[in-house]
Amino acid sequence: MMPRVGPMSDMPDRNRTRWGVLARPDFRLLWVGETVSGLGNSITVVALPLIAVVALNASSTAVGSLAAAVWLPWLLVGLPAGAWVDRIRKRPLMIMCDLVAAAALVSIPVAAWLGALTFWQLVVVALTCGSAMVCFNTAYHSYIPIVLDGHDLLEGNAKLQGSEAATQLAGPGVAGLLAQAFGAVTALVVDAVTFLISASCLKRISVVEPDSRRHVERASLRREMTEGLRFVGQDPYLRPMVTWGAVINMALTGYQAVQVVFLVRTVGLNPGMVGLVLTSGSAGGIVGALVATRVSRRFGSARGPLLLQVATSPFVLLLPMTTAGPGLLLFALGAFLVGVGITVANIVFGSFRQTYCPPHMLGRVVSTAMMINHSTIPLGSLLGGVLGDAVGHRPAMWIMTGVVAPSWLILAMGPIHRERDLPHTYEPSHAAGRPARPVNERSHDS
Repeated sequence: MMPRVGPMSDMPDRNRTRWGVLARPDFRLLWVGETVSGLGNSITVVALPLIAVVALNASSTAVGSLAAAVWLPWLLVGLPAGAWVDRIRKRPLMIMCDLVAAAALVSIPVAAWLGALTFWQLVVVALTCGSAMVCFNTAYHSYIPIVLDGHDLLEGNAKLQGSEAATQLAGPGVAGLLAQAFGAVTALVVDAVTFLISASCLKRISVVEPDSRRHVERASLRREMTEGLRFVGQDPYLRPMVTWGAVINMALTGYQAVQVVFLVRTVGLNPGMVGLVLTSGSAGGIVGALVATRVSRRFGSARGPLLLQVATSPFVLLLPMTTAGPGLLLFALGAFLVGVGITVANIVFGSFRQTYCPPHMLGRVVSTAMMINHSTIPLGSLLGGVLGDAVGHRPAMWIMTGVVAPSWLILAMGPIHRERDLPHTYEPSHAAGRPARPVNERSHDS
C-alpha cells in the first residue's frame, strides 16, 4: 500500500461520529503508543526513587537530586532541541528517543542483577531519559498536526491529554503492585517494554512528513533559537499563555512539594488515604480532557478556557483548609476542579499553538514554551519545601495556593479577554498588537 502524504480527511461520517479521530489508523497508532509509554513514565516516576531508597539506601537529598535530573535537560537542551527538530523529520527522531530510553532503563536491572548498580548510574539514566523526553516531546507536538487535520487537532489533543491523565492516575498504583510483586528494579523492565511498544506504533504510521529542510538551511542554530524566543516573547497570544504556564507550574509544584507531608503530619492521614486523596487531581484531568472540546465550541477557544480558569482557580484555596474526616472533601474538590480547569486550558492552548505557528517554526516555539514552563518546576519544589520548613506546612500551602488562585489574571492581560476565539494562523499584525481577523466558528467542528 502506498504511503499517504498529510492527514487523511476522507473518513466516513459514520465512523467519525462513532469513534472520532480514533477511527483514523495513524492517529490511533500514535494514541496507543503514547498511552502505553505514558503508563511507563508513570511507573518510572515511582520505581526510580524506590530503587534509590530500597536498593541503594539513598538519602532524601539524593532522591531529590534524582528527580531534578529528569527535568534538568529542559534547561540544558530545550532551546537547541527545538531548532534541531525544525530541521529534521519528526517520526525517526521520536523512534530513536523511545529506543534510547528503553536501553537506558534496561541497563538498571542488568547492573542490579550483576551486582554493579550505583546511584550515579541512576542519575545518568535519569538525565538520559530526561534528554530523550525533551527531544521526543518537542518533535511529538510538532508531529500531531501532520497526522491530523487542523480542525481535528482539538479533539486529538483532548484524547491524548485524557489518556495521559488516566496513566498518571493508574501509573503509581501499577508501579506499586509491580514493585511489591517483582521488585522495583524489575518494574523498569516493564517500563522499557512500553517504550518499545511506542516505537513500534510510530514505525507503523503511514503518513509521510513534508520535507522541512528547505526552511532552515539559511540560518545558524543559534539564530534559530533566538528566533524562537523572539517569536514567543513578542506574540501577544503566546506570551501570556507561556507566562501563565510558568507561574502555574511554579505554584502547583510548590504546594505539591509539601502536600504529602501536610496530609500526613498536619491532617493525620495514613499513606493509603493520602494516595486516594491525591488521585482527585488526576481524575479532574480526565474530566477536563472529556469536556475541553465542548467548552471550546460552546464558549469559544479564547473565552472558554479563560472563563473556566476564573471559575475553577479559586477552589485551590480549599486545599489548605483540609481537615480530617469530612474535611478531606475540601482537598478532593479543590484538586479536582483545578485539574479540570488546567487540563482544558492546556488542550485548547496546545491545539492553538499547533495551528497558529508557522510550520517551520513550530519545533522552536514548542521547545521555547516548554523550556520556560518546565524551568519553574525545580524552583517551585524548592520554594515549597523551604516554606514548609520555615513557616509550617499549612501556611506554606496557603502561600502557594494563593499564587494559583489569581493566576487567570495573567491570561486576562492578553487579547484573549476581548475575543471569542483564538486566530487560526499567525499574521504579522498580531506581533504589532492589532486585533486578529474574525475566526470561523466552525473551525473546531468534526
